[in-house]
Amino acid sequence: MTLLGLALRDLRARPAQPLLAVLLTALAVALLAALLSFADQFERRMARDAAGVDLVVGAKGSPLQLVLAGVYHLDIPPGNIPLAEVESLRRNRLVAEAIPLALGDSFRGHRIVGAGHEYIALYGGRLAEGTLYEEPMEAVLGAEAARNSGLRRGDRFHGAHGLGEGGHVHEEDSYEVTGVLAPTGTVLDRLILTPVESVWWMHAGHAEDDAAFEASRREVTVALVRYASPVAVALLPRQINAASALQAASPAFEMARLMTLLGAGRDVLAALAGLLLITAGAALAAGLMAALAARRYELAVMRMLGAGRATLFASVLIEAAAIGLAGALAGLVLGHAFLAGLNAWLSSAGQPLVAVWHFAPWELSLPVLALAASLLAGLWPAWQAARSDVAAILARG
Repeated sequence: MTLLGLALRDLRARPAQPLLAVLLTALAVALLAALLSFADQFERRMARDAAGVDLVVGAKGSPLQLVLAGVYHLDIPPGNIPLAEVESLRRNRLVAEAIPLALGDSFRGHRIVGAGHEYIALYGGRLAEGTLYEEPMEAVLGAEAARNSGLRRGDRFHGAHGLGEGGHVHEEDSYEVTGVLAPTGTVLDRLILTPVESVWWMHAGHAEDDAAFEASRREVTVALVRYASPVAVALLPRQINAASALQAASPAFEMARLMTLLGAGRDVLAALAGLLLITAGAALAAGLMAALAARRYELAVMRMLGAGRATLFASVLIEAAAIGLAGALAGLVLGHAFLAGLNAWLSSAGQPLVAVWHFAPWELSLPVLALAASLLAGLWPAWQAARSDVAAILARG
């Protein structure tokens, strides 16, 4: 019988303690796998959604709230700003482009955003079917919004207040879907896009000659700004914050600050996973030592039949390695099963989904980590097996 076969036979003969070590290892690896995969996807998505946006300009308030609302569409904006201010910003020599957005209502958890076609171009959006909107109350759906809502070209729908479902529905007016965008892997996929005028129409009394439609009183929610030169990085935010009623927030800076805040929680979870892995190693070592006490006569007979100390040492380490690898593989499956459950919750909350079987770069090293921990836990029991006194054991029977 090979050493691997011998190790597997011994594990089947006493399954309780090895299964406990496998379970603890699996829980540790699952927690780390889910954490690494989610964090990697979160950071990649944040980077993609902010690509091409150097500055978010909006009403005074929390800069992080402004970025989350204006770039990622995950929060309520602090307020509105006059369109005239955005037009003035566009004429600034430090600004290459300023894209105004009017954040309106939502439909089935997907935000309705008033924007020009340049906003679609910012994320490389292209049509999968239909045409882009041209008139007020026409709308184009992002790929994910179309899939979740079930809407297609030619359908009509009513917007509702708020980001989640359950808000007041504007039953007096409806949007007509003119097209659906191809997937981009960006925030664009989750949005419903319409001309800015649609948002004004829905919230200004529905009268074209109403004073709210005068250019001087028209408002938008934010402007997404691209710098015209490296000099703008130092000058433009300070200029906006000091010399106007507007606020300028850097997506890169605010997301770095957010990741720092989230990093504390991530470190706590990683420490918990490490503690589980240490506990698994201790359980494995205790189980192997208990097994040696039960198998001491068998090991002595193997030595008498010609098995060397190295053979006994290796047989115990192979058992430890088998337990570690089994726990690691089970943990990877369990961790991504957790992501599937997280997806169901995110979907019901109207939040961005995660890819269930996305493996972060460091995640693939987890089986190696579990194997190393199990081998380390098996060293002392393996050493005890190798140095057993054959004569004394056989004499005791």
